[in-house]
Amino acid sequence: MVEKKVGFKTVAEEDPVSEAPPKKDEVLDRILSRVTSRKLLVWLTGSALLYTGGLQSNDWVAISLVYIGSQAAVDLAVAWKKA
Repeated sequence: MVEKKVGFKTVAEEDPVSEAPPKKDEVLDRILSRVTSRKLLVWLTGSALLYTGGLQSNDWVAISLVYIGSQAAVDLAVAWKKA
């Protein structure tokens, strides 16, 4: 906001220079957060890599355990906050 004197008044106007367009990363993050959680996206990527042979089964199990454990912690926190 920029203050500009008009007669005896001071008027606040929007500064067009300070407003930058959203970056591509920010737009992608907003879309992904609306569509799915990042944890699920990581798990799906791990599953796709396992299917194509780019990931060992032990690594996929570790990713799955982290996803399940973190999701359970989130569910527990939400249930605890509601109670």
